Amino acid sequence: MGVQVGTESDWEAEQTLNELEQLASTAGAVVVDRVSQRLSKPNVRTFIGPGKAEEIFEAAKNAGADIVFFDVDLSPSQQKNLEDIMANIKILDRTGLILDIFAQHARSAEGKLQVELAQMNYILPRLKGMWGHLERLSGGIGTRGPTRGPGETQLESDKRMIRKRIQRLTSEIEELKKNRSVQRQRRQKKGIFSVSLVGYTNAGKSTLLNALTGADVLVEDKLFATLDSTTRKLSVDHRKEVVLSDTVGFIKKLPHQLVAAFRSTLDEVRMADLLLHVVDAGHPRMEGQIRAVEDVLAKIEAEDKPQILVFNKIDLLDDADRERLKRIYPESVLVSAVNRTGLEGIQEAIEHELRKRTVRLHLLVPYTKGAFLQRLYSTGTIISETHTGEGTELVVDVPEGDLDEYAQFAHAGS
Repeated sequence: MGVQVGTESDWEAEQTLNELEQLASTAGAVVVDRVSQRLSKPNVRTFIGPGKAEEIFEAAKNAGADIVFFDVDLSPSQQKNLEDIMANIKILDRTGLILDIFAQHARSAEGKLQVELAQMNYILPRLKGMWGHLERLSGGIGTRGPTRGPGETQLESDKRMIRKRIQRLTSEIEELKKNRSVQRQRRQKKGIFSVSLVGYTNAGKSTLLNALTGADVLVEDKLFATLDSTTRKLSVDHRKEVVLSDTVGFIKKLPHQLVAAFRSTLDEVRMADLLLHVVDAGHPRMEGQIRAVEDVLAKIEAEDKPQILVFNKIDLLDDADRERLKRIYPESVLVSAVNRTGLEGIQEAIEHELRKRTVRLHLLVPYTKGAFLQRLYSTGTIISETHTGEGTELVVDVPEGDLDEYAQFAHAGS
């Protein structure tokens, strides 16, 4: 069920409904019909008009459907009112559908905890509707004052149980977040340059990670096929060690419960030195997907991170479309991860970013300071090296953040 609200064009609504159908298929559903309605504003009780709800109910019964997906976020009361109209047919909004997909695809312990936390926060305000059939037992004959019936008692019991579970999940995720933070600090201490892949779901991030690093991350032509963050070493023509991390795919109207639950994973993006924003170059809603990713980056306070725009799947474009992309986005890189073409452009772009963050120094390191010399070899780029009677004389490019550490070895002419 698609809804056009306000000034959304027919084409935009059709593309959004296509994405909803793909989400439903990813969740394991077989779509038997599609319906749309244009609204000036949502109905307070049922979002769509009540007459349209009755029409959908009849269509669903005739088609033998047992679930109706709405491409909007329904309030708990709207969802309950629609289920009252459409007896024995489940109603699921966009957020509920995405949460179901995440629950199916979570593999790691952390991923499962994050998805469950999002589900608990989604279910909590909807519990009253789930217990509606028992609420009729409260009040009326035999009720004294504020005494609650068994339905209300069960509802309150379930709410307490879910709130306790939310507290426990939050605590466990916070502990995992601390472990991630320690790992990041170790990488930073070693001078490792961190690059994160971001992009709309199914843009080809995992395929690109595999192509660049030789990893074997799961690749499927499905939305949210990969949820768990994966980090691999990336080889570039630079002495500084670089790691590349794949992250959960973004989507238009990504549920705020998921953004909150996956914040520890998304911190990998927020703390990265550089973002590779991967875009499906052949998608009809490419510009909209770029904006959707930028919206999520803003939510996690990563919108100001240095970015390289990577247009993937260019094997599906003709020469004219490729030229148009380079004209509109001159700083971008065009690749085909599946064909492994254009990958050198990404490595060159990362090299360029590394060079922008380094300073050239002329140093003289005494032979007694071997540890400093080894650190220079691992984190800097040696331009020239000469062994003298006083020590090792070097011209080296070092990260800006390391300047204070090497100031004591500054040599005349630096």
